[in-house]
Amino acid sequence: MIIFGTKGYLYQLAVLTMVCGWCGNPAAHTLRKRVTKFTLFFIPLFPFSTKYATQCTFCGGERQIPKEEADQLLAQAAAGQDGNAYGQAPQQPGVTPPGQNPYQR
Repeated sequence: MIIFGTKGYLYQLAVLTMVCGWCGNPAAHTLRKRVTKFTLFFIPLFPFSTKYATQCTFCGGERQIPKEEADQLLAQAAAGQDGNAYGQAPQQPGVTPPGQNPYQR
């Protein structure tokens, strides 16, 4: 008896600030990579499907994107084009972000 099947792996590559195509809000989007691997006797052997997608953290809308666009977004995140690598707003001197205690060191 030979037991075979598939197993999916989900990788979060980056978090970027973009305008959502679903809700129109400027919000954080996660860039994700889903890899499906062929398994034999529950051992993953080789990937046979790789898909990329972005998901809005505000409304939950998800959009499949091609590998080239995912590579471009990943390069933008690494370069920190919108403030830093994770898409958060840059800190201004003397301004405390919400949820942080300014008196705690």
